[in-house]
Amino acid sequence: MVGIGDTLVSEDVLKEAFCCDLAACKGGCCNSEGESGAPLDADELAVMDAMTELVWDQLTPRAQQVIREKGPYFKDKAGDWVTSVVEGHDCVFCTYPSDEECLRAGVPTGSCLCAIEKAFRAGEFTTHPAYRDGKEPFMKPVSCHLYPVRLKQLGDYLALNYDEQVKLCGCAIKLGRKLHVKVYQCVKEALIRRFGQKWYDELELCASEMEKAGI
Repeated sequence: MVGIGDTLVSEDVLKEAFCCDLAACKGGCCNSEGESGAPLDADELAVMDAMTELVWDQLTPRAQQVIREKGPYFKDKAGDWVTSVVEGHDCVFCTYPSDEECLRAGVPTGSCLCAIEKAFRAGEFTTHPAYRDGKEPFMKPVSCHLYPVRLKQLGDYLALNYDEQVKLCGCAIKLGRKLHVKVYQCVKEALIRRFGQKWYDELELCASEMEKAGI
């Protein structure tokens, strides 16, 4: 693990190849199997309520039913907040746009898109409060933005790990090797969003020193 401030970063995040390949996976991480959806920070819950109202008409009828019954998020068995899912598969915010909508969004036809991010990309958030006291717009939950990096509190430290259940992203691993892109480089925007530019610069320096040392 590499220590930066109060964070511990797994060496896999710095060494493993990974580059999202939406053309191949078509948003597979949003509709993978599981009883829990995306992990949520406590300070994301209120904005998730607002976003649910904003994108309601874009959600599938089954997703709307799930939200009516249990809400857009719930606490899982581990006591963590997560988004609700439809029949152990889709996150309730999954949408399947038409071919024309996919073309407008610049994604492959047949893709699964997050309704929240779709609305963000379309510029529909101007009438809603900015995320975190106006410091930034809410594009999607931080955990989604960071994937395949997962966060876990370890005492006084926040650990950043490379998700070992990333088999569904085999295409991203293959593309990362081809383009020589590492996990931390792939999720650079998300890491800066969560931890700031200064933190990312230090992470980048650590990665560079490890490479020079042949680690």
